[in-house]
Amino acid sequence: MKMHLLLLLVLLDLGQAQGSLHRVPLRRYPSLRKKLQAQNQLSEFCKSLDLEMTQQNTSCLMALAVKEPLTNYLDVEYFGKISIGSPPQNFTVIFDTGSSDFWVPSVYCKSKGCRKHAKFCPSRSNTYTRLEGKHFSIKYGTGSCSGIIGADRVSVGGLTVANQQLGEVLEEPDMVFDHVEFDGIMGLAYPSLAEKGVTPVFDNMISQNLVDLPIFSIYMSSNQKGGKGSELIFGGYDRSHFSGSLNWVPVSKKEYWQITVDNIRVGRSVMLCSKGCQAVVDTGTSSITGPSDDIRQLQKAIRAVRRKNGEYAVRCTNLNVMPDVTFVIKGVPYTLKPTAYTLRVRTLSLFCKSGFEEFDFSDGMDPLWILGDVFIRQFYSVFDRGNNRVGLARAVP
Repeated sequence: MKMHLLLLLVLLDLGQAQGSLHRVPLRRYPSLRKKLQAQNQLSEFCKSLDLEMTQQNTSCLMALAVKEPLTNYLDVEYFGKISIGSPPQNFTVIFDTGSSDFWVPSVYCKSKGCRKHAKFCPSRSNTYTRLEGKHFSIKYGTGSCSGIIGADRVSVGGLTVANQQLGEVLEEPDMVFDHVEFDGIMGLAYPSLAEKGVTPVFDNMISQNLVDLPIFSIYMSSNQKGGKGSELIFGGYDRSHFSGSLNWVPVSKKEYWQITVDNIRVGRSVMLCSKGCQAVVDTGTSSITGPSDDIRQLQKAIRAVRRKNGEYAVRCTNLNVMPDVTFVIKGVPYTLKPTAYTLRVRTLSLFCKSGFEEFDFSDGMDPLWILGDVFIRQFYSVFDRGNNRVGLARAVP
């Protein structure tokens, strides 16, 4: 028994580099926010949703967040390819650790939001199973996404999941989905967040023995031109994507990939979360979000000012004198340099956008921070369902 455990630990320490790793290339797209900013249409977009961005209200910035589960569609940037059915029908999806549902638009969707996207046609698949009377509806800040649930084979990263239940969207918010680049979502969080009775894709990979280990990992390249090298790996992790050792953090609640943060430092001082706080490692959100009062304090500390559109920005010339921001997790510091937590944006002028945003969300008890792509680009993230833990290590650029 001890020898078996030792062998498993050695295998894990080798990073699965020589095991059965199933890789899904991820492509980095400009987020919807960036596209609208570049066209000077962000304010118009918010007005069309009857949302305002004022100094007291940043609802448009986070309006597209799913209330349950989490996903910030306005900012999401990393997408990958999957196929459904026989013969395969191809789709671009978000691989989202902040949700558990899996859906794509249906060929029967009449919403304008579906018109520019790949649509699933069940009659073209000879492995499709219709599930009588099964429907789903997910609430968004701007409306609901709803449809029926069917089952078919789903292929991703060289793996084919049999009899996977999926949402076939019949209605979705027009103004939102008419602009986004992705077709659907493949949620990678815990089953407790999924539609009742629906098993998430990764859980089926495990139960159907498609992966050697119940682990997946994500590498997000900082390369602005397509995120070259970004990938999702099912069945293990790749040591070449990180330096040092993985630090394993227990999942504190089995819904999202939720962990405990010891404290948050700005410069050398503990400024926030001094008694510990909860955070979600979420690939479906590009920024780092936190409770409004904490984020305002943080923005002040890094000398960010709120612009008319509700975003916080700093002078790009000040990056070399701005403080680091460090999340201490299970005693290990995860430090973000100013160049990592800001983004250069050129509209009519050049400014550096803060990667921190206000979002008041809780798990019913505690306010939650969201460690999105700003964090994950710097720290390779491994999601271990077998041991209910998240592994973090400094990502290799």
